[in-house]
Amino acid sequence: MKTNHEIDYQILGEEMQSVEIELDPQETVVAEPGSFMMMEDGIQMETIFGDGSRSSGGTFINKLFSAGKRLLVGENLFMTAFTNVGSGKKKVYFAAPYTGKVIPLDLSLLNGKIICQKDSFLCAAKGVSVGIEFQRKLGTGLFGGEGFIMQKLEGDGMAFVHSGGNIIERTLSHGQMLKIDTGCIVAFTSGIDYDIKFVGGIKNTFFGGEGVFFATLTGPGKVWIQSLPISRLASRILSMGSVGGKREEGSILGGLGNILDGDGL
Repeated sequence: MKTNHEIDYQILGEEMQSVEIELDPQETVVAEPGSFMMMEDGIQMETIFGDGSRSSGGTFINKLFSAGKRLLVGENLFMTAFTNVGSGKKKVYFAAPYTGKVIPLDLSLLNGKIICQKDSFLCAAKGVSVGIEFQRKLGTGLFGGEGFIMQKLEGDGMAFVHSGGNIIERTLSHGQMLKIDTGCIVAFTSGIDYDIKFVGGIKNTFFGGEGVFFATLTGPGKVWIQSLPISRLASRILSMGSVGGKREEGSILGGLGNILDGDGL
């Protein structure tokens, strides 16, 4: 028997997706502040400490400790709970903060636990625990960057995370490995072994343009990968805004292109 609230849902849209959550009377969904889009009359919105799961404990101190852990992953101390207090089915809608896909995750089919990037969680059925996951290996801790401290979603209900760009889902067999840019990882199941590796080679290090470290994910388990991390998009926008609005690319052809465009005259 499930301990989390059982919610129905529908993913809406193509490139700018949102999720429609249908709540039966007294059912609740919890969400990150800022993800709410709209709701029907009869749904009550309440700000709560932490995630409202049983793991938070009943006392104020336990709830405060549970909520305080979220500060370590750059999230808000509070979450918002949306409860259907009416007599019939009601709908509430949540939207991803940037272009990409919303990924539904049924934790009851995923061994009850998913590890995801610290800013990818969108919303979940009440009862799903939203905590933090420290990567245990020394190399991961020192060089993991975006992947060192991650979120963990535990329970047997539905949870929703969002990605940038398109999403690729891969199932890894035992011992099968993927080498991935740390920012491109959205989520993976608890059976996946996660580590950080040095790219190697002086040319790769100084001229490769892809960073000095990458993540390795080793099966068995499932992995969700995004094609456009928001950090990469922000970096490109900032670089285009420098040097007179043109990114030189560090090459003669970059300067020649500016001249041909009329910007170098």
